[in-house]
Amino acid sequence: MRTKIIILFAIIFALQFNTTYAQGCEDDAGTTATASGVPSTSSSTFFGYIQPEYDTHFTDPSSNTFKFKRARFGVRGRVNRSFSYYVMLETSDFIASDGNVYLMDAFVTFDKHEWTKFSVGSFKQPFGLEVTTACHSLTTIDRSIVSDQLVAPQRDLGLMMLGGTSKTKFRYSVALMNGTGLGLKDNNTKKDFIGRASYKVLDFMTVGGSFRYGYPNNNDKDRKTYGAEVVLTYNALKVQGEYIHDEGDYNRAAEGGCGSVPLELGDTRAGAYVMATYDVSEKFQPVFKYEYFDQDLDIKKIGYQEMMTIGANYFINKNTRLQVNYQNKIETGLSVDNDALLMQLQVKF
Repeated sequence: MRTKIIILFAIIFALQFNTTYAQGCEDDAGTTATASGVPSTSSSTFFGYIQPEYDTHFTDPSSNTFKFKRARFGVRGRVNRSFSYYVMLETSDFIASDGNVYLMDAFVTFDKHEWTKFSVGSFKQPFGLEVTTACHSLTTIDRSIVSDQLVAPQRDLGLMMLGGTSKTKFRYSVALMNGTGLGLKDNNTKKDFIGRASYKVLDFMTVGGSFRYGYPNNNDKDRKTYGAEVVLTYNALKVQGEYIHDEGDYNRAAEGGCGSVPLELGDTRAGAYVMATYDVSEKFQPVFKYEYFDQDLDIKKIGYQEMMTIGANYFINKNTRLQVNYQNKIETGLSVDNDALLMQLQVKF
């Protein structure tokens, strides 16, 4: 009953206002803007998306299930020319560890100036290309293993300064965050310092980098994370890749991205992926992705995994998409039956 009341109030609240630009689980929202790109008119909207999914795991014994990857509902709006807000709920039982509805994104943004905006509240860590990509815009159903395991917690509470948009060549974001994730009190007096920047160096190439420095458990043991990314586009072909290196302490209570099970990590860990898509038409897009993750660089062949994803995205219309992914998991030692076939239908509104 409590969760139903929360959702009902969110819907009623959304219908009273009109929307703007946000940095949550959405892409850059369309706005009425000045020549500088800064929003200038009041607006608000109720938005969301659901992702029903059917998974088959070719284990021994095999398993299959229907589930919701995500079921998210939110409201974003503008108070005046200087301030906007963004709130989103996650209602999928398969994301929350306790199966309950929870507040995922909730922040206020001062965005009067295009290159010096400030957000305060709970939002994604500004780290990595794949993590900062809107969940409904992901090319594959799952993010890469390295993104889910090393950029954790993916959401946290803090203060962020950012500038630029998807229409500018340069974008940046730096944040001061608790480091413990959502729903948990800060466990020390120090904060995590996180940042990301990207630049379109050529018409067909964008490069970027990310960093994180923090104290995930106490004031004594630190953590350092570095990331590099590149995106190449040539006509209908798009190739993107990312590498993440992580070392030091980590918060074992922090969950992996979107319900993934966190792994035990060594002192140093790293991983990468490369992904290619080709737009055969406006509706059909095949995809290939190769990735690897090493959860302990100091121990050879233990904790190392590779995976290839072969699939396709079919865009029924601008708000409806069908995704099919076959995940071929590669072991360096003894082969295990653990491949998977994932099918997901997404509807945005």
